[in-house]
Amino acid sequence: MKRPALLIFLWFIFFAAKSNAEKVYDFTPACQQAYADITSLKINAGMQLLKEAGVQNPDNLIPDFLGGYADFFTLFFNEDPAEYKIRKPNFDARLKRLEDGPDSSPYYNYCRSVVYLQKAMVEIKFSERWSAAWDFRRAFNLIKENKKDFPNFLPNDMVYGPMQVMVDIIPGGYRSFAALLGMKGSVKDGMQLMRNFVNSDNPSAKFFFNEATFYYCYLAFYIENKPDDVFRFINEKKLDVVNNHLFAYLSANLALNDKQNEYARNIILHKNPSTEYLYTPVWDYEMGFITLHHLETESAIKYFQNFIKNFKGKFYLKDSYEKLAWAYYLQGNSAAAQNAMQQVIVKGNSETDADAQALTDAKSGVWPNILLLKARLLNDGGYNHEALAMLSGKSTNDFSGDADKLEFAYRVARIYDDLGKDNEAIQAYLTSIKLGEHRTEYFASRAAYQIGMIYEREEKKSLAIAFYQKCLGMNDHEYKNSIDQKAKAGIARCKGE
Repeated sequence: MKRPALLIFLWFIFFAAKSNAEKVYDFTPACQQAYADITSLKINAGMQLLKEAGVQNPDNLIPDFLGGYADFFTLFFNEDPAEYKIRKPNFDARLKRLEDGPDSSPYYNYCRSVVYLQKAMVEIKFSERWSAAWDFRRAFNLIKENKKDFPNFLPNDMVYGPMQVMVDIIPGGYRSFAALLGMKGSVKDGMQLMRNFVNSDNPSAKFFFNEATFYYCYLAFYIENKPDDVFRFINEKKLDVVNNHLFAYLSANLALNDKQNEYARNIILHKNPSTEYLYTPVWDYEMGFITLHHLETESAIKYFQNFIKNFKGKFYLKDSYEKLAWAYYLQGNSAAAQNAMQQVIVKGNSETDADAQALTDAKSGVWPNILLLKARLLNDGGYNHEALAMLSGKSTNDFSGDADKLEFAYRVARIYDDLGKDNEAIQAYLTSIKLGEHRTEYFASRAAYQIGMIYEREEKKSLAIAFYQKCLGMNDHEYKNSIDQKAKAGIARCKGE
């Protein structure tokens, strides 16, 4: 009786091992097209191809792996709690299935690392920060191990590079925690890995180009502070901003943050209108800013209302209500403005700096000076001559409150800065610092950071570092985390780190 039981046990072990051994990582033509579709935000078309590929070879793990991108993009852009409830279990189930793959393949740890990273980024969107931190650590350790085991496997760099950058810019209070968890990063090394990857002729680099470009452009723009390089890259690589909605979003969003308002508008209005692309209210959010920056208040109201109505998430909701309130305020509609500002207090969350600032503004009950608000919006859109004309002939003496005097000096400085008038900008920034370094508004801190950037551009590294450090030395002000992060990145650049 014992022998048959033993034979059955051995038979089970043999076939279980055989089943595991048969698992493969095969980027078939259908899988390649599916990846291209999904990273263009044509989610349904890509998923149909993956479904067919899975039927053709159930032992191929790549269709399952690539399906994770559909979950990630859908949740990351739309933040729908109902969708999250449905799709959240997919991450753990996918990780479980990927464990059946052959660990002799470089794709074994690579795929698992990507899924953990996607899971972490989605968890942040749904305020699960503790889970996100641990999943990020799992992703980091897996890709670090994979680089050690398979040093010539180029896709490692696309994941390890951005993660090195993110670990290196963790806010000061969390650095010891990151070090305790065995995570150490480098902006310089991480960006070099990314730069080599996006410019490589290696077949794997070409295949993962869409994804790598998204990471690289954002990090080069925000962390390296190289917007000109980013837009040069976008043009030289001829990114398809019409038929690839991921590239359209990337380019429009960065253009908007680089004060290239009309460039961003052109991209959004001319992207492929087909319904096969992922629907996301984010386009209305972007257009809300584009129109508000040009003082097109009626259009801005429409776009922000559409975003608020259709967006199911909580990030940037307070920010949207505040901008909607500003549009009504500029129209002279006080009742609608007050109502929108009250929604800032009760809707969304305050996890982003923009939302936190909107909440602070709403609770203060203080409305911005209309002249300064118009100048700010025009400057934010890159309409610098119009903004300067609006403030022409004014001085700090024309404003009664200390906060308005401070903001006036800062607005003038930013306009001069954007017009390339460095000397005038520095003088106005210094006035901002003098008026506001002990206040809670962000203007003085940002002024110090902007002076640092001017000196960095002029290759006056020691002066740049001094002003970046001055920026870091200011406490208890708005946007501190994000401004400090920029200042730290500036110091690292100047030191060549």
